[in-house]
Amino acid sequence: MNLRKTLALSALALAAPTMALAQDAPDIQPYIFTTLLFLVGGFLVFWMAAGFAMLEAGLVRSKNVTMQLTKNIALFSLASIMYWLIGFNLMYPGDGWWVSGWMGPWFSTTSLEPVGLAAEDAALDYASVGSDFFFQLMFVAATASIVSGALAERIKLWPFLIFVIILTGVMYPISGSWQWGGGWLSEMGFSDFAGSTIVHSVGGWAALAGAIILGPRLGKYKDGRVNPMPGSNLALATLGTFILWLGWFGFNGGSQLAAGTVGDITDVSRIFANTNMAAASGAVAALILTQVMYKKVDLTMVLNGALAGLVSITAEPLAPTLFGALWIGAIGGVIVVFAVPMLDKMKIDDVVGAIPVHLIAGIWGTIAVVFYNGDASLVTQITGIIAYGVFTFVVSLVVWIVLKGIMGIRVSEEAEINGLDTSELGMEAYPDFSKG
Repeated sequence: MNLRKTLALSALALAAPTMALAQDAPDIQPYIFTTLLFLVGGFLVFWMAAGFAMLEAGLVRSKNVTMQLTKNIALFSLASIMYWLIGFNLMYPGDGWWVSGWMGPWFSTTSLEPVGLAAEDAALDYASVGSDFFFQLMFVAATASIVSGALAERIKLWPFLIFVIILTGVMYPISGSWQWGGGWLSEMGFSDFAGSTIVHSVGGWAALAGAIILGPRLGKYKDGRVNPMPGSNLALATLGTFILWLGWFGFNGGSQLAAGTVGDITDVSRIFANTNMAAASGAVAALILTQVMYKKVDLTMVLNGALAGLVSITAEPLAPTLFGALWIGAIGGVIVVFAVPMLDKMKIDDVVGAIPVHLIAGIWGTIAVVFYNGDASLVTQITGIIAYGVFTFVVSLVVWIVLKGIMGIRVSEEAEINGLDTSELGMEAYPDFSKG
């Protein structure tokens, strides 16, 4: 036996115990990469909080900007606490349902894994609890942000924040459990990949109920006419839209909920591409349509067209082709252009266009699932849409009415005329400029 063969056999003999141990060791790769997906996706969705803040700050009048910024940072902070205190385990009860398929346990706080967790002690079939909680939390915060923009410029701060506590701690987790928590809609076969209905239409229904009870801004509808109230800073609104567009890659891509295989990570890249295409086509559709209808392009419509395209593709960003994502998103952009004046005719005052973008485009996106997902049923999709709509709208309506009766939800006429920044907060976003 020559020296080379002797050395090779000796190395193999030394490596054999290590190889045997490697074969017996658990596969930690899916756990690590899925956890990483949740963390990266989560902080991208967190950045959407900045997007909502900038979009709303740009679309309200300058005398109300500080109030919108205050509401956005407060609602995110309250959502974080409420989702830990009640929401997460209420939404994902596992075997702990109080009412099977309908409601999980209340006041079951979220607990994280111990510090320095070893592989042999981890539940390697999914991802870390911390990453899952962090990722899911970002969605509930986005839901509350939808309500903030629609009810801007005339709602009191504290009644709004009380509503946020109820929405993020109770309403959203209960209805979310019906699908994502393995509840009755999940068993029925309802499909909503990243939340066109579960997140966006829920926020839209809550905003619609609030807008009806709150009423329109002073002077918005007068003598049968709609009086435009231009936003203070379209540069901020545009920045906010691009930030939301960026965050949506985490919103949809992270909802793959797995990144440990070639197939999973390839699907994430497909979701990114489809998400981007839907946003682009929604913006272009609104761009062209406003030019045709009004003879001039309306930037606010184009911005909301992009967001409506994003909402539209959120229910199924994986299955469509790029062309499929294009036409689904484009219809979302068309919806915005027609829905905004429709709400004005009904005298429902939505300051930032949140109801057309998140509610109506969310409904469209949930229906559009059936075109590319062969397992989806139109009847089941409509059942889910109705279930979320009835539950969220009715409960929101009751909460708004109760808040109105107990403490009032609308500022005084004088406060509204002077602006909520000075009347409610005593500070202005632009103190060196005149109010407008």
